[in-house]
Amino acid sequence: MTDQTTIRNTKQTTRRQTLQGLGALAFGSTLLSTPLALLAQPSDKVVRFILPVGAGSGVDTIVRAASLALGKALGHPVVIENQPGAGGIVGTSTLVKSAPDGMTLSVVSNNHVIYPSVYKSLPFDPIADITPITIIGTTPMVLVVNPAKLPVSNVRELVALLKAKPDAYNYASSGNGTILHLAAQMFLDEAQVKAKHIPYKGVGPMVADLIGGQVDIGVLALPSIQAHLKSGALRAIGVGGNARTAAAPDIPTIAEQGLPNYNLEGWFAVIGPAKLPPAEVKRIHAAVVAAYAAPEVKDAMLKQGNTINPSSPEFAAQYFRTELAKYAQLVKKGGVEVQ
Repeated sequence: MTDQTTIRNTKQTTRRQTLQGLGALAFGSTLLSTPLALLAQPSDKVVRFILPVGAGSGVDTIVRAASLALGKALGHPVVIENQPGAGGIVGTSTLVKSAPDGMTLSVVSNNHVIYPSVYKSLPFDPIADITPITIIGTTPMVLVVNPAKLPVSNVRELVALLKAKPDAYNYASSGNGTILHLAAQMFLDEAQVKAKHIPYKGVGPMVADLIGGQVDIGVLALPSIQAHLKSGALRAIGVGGNARTAAAPDIPTIAEQGLPNYNLEGWFAVIGPAKLPPAEVKRIHAAVVAAYAAPEVKDAMLKQGNTINPSSPEFAAQYFRTELAKYAQLVKKGGVEVQ
């Protein structure tokens, strides 16, 4: 009887140890896969940041660099959810359906005011169904090439190559009608050259095929390709803004290389669902300003080449309307196909 009891107790102990071990493994896996901001402080609530872009994109890189500071300033851990698709419509659809309680937010880019001109119908109103909180700042857009396929180093050489072989090259984008599509098409229009458009479903596969040589040319936010520029996998031809960026001062602007009318930057903004209470707007705005003023975040933004200058909610609301009209004209001028 004693032997059977010992065996039974041994089995129970072994089973308990096994379950504890599995629990420890699961917890360890959670630690490895959970965003650091989620581990920053215990809380029964988290703030969801729905990003309507893929991992590794400019907006994704910018927000992840500030996630810990955002969690601290908001008083809750931050969870970042990438929901790319249809130029931003998929992720923003989730945002607009969320409760206006300040616990679900989004960071959007120029794409938010572009797709209304690219899609015949939308599942939401990009102005009425959101609450603008702040335009955080801007990020440089860089025209790049695959150096193995295009032996060019500047705008003059690229334009000459495209004119010599008008049907030989193509350019990639993160999707039809996205800012990366319009940015590249604007360059072609200004240079009076042609190239075939190859749309991708997000920045990740776009960059992968640029590096792999399946596509030749692209315009991307600097934070998303800095490592590839340093490694030589991609070559920068020019920056799209009206001045060089301190993060990459050796890259001349496209304007200074003979196309003075080419001036385009990416911007990123925090929004919430419609009917977000004014007190919540004020609280979230103050938290975003504080997070992006944190020394470690300021340093990260400087290295990425971003300009941080958070606007008021009122300015953000007006800016969305102005940009909506601006890009409607650019979409029409660029001959972007309406979906």
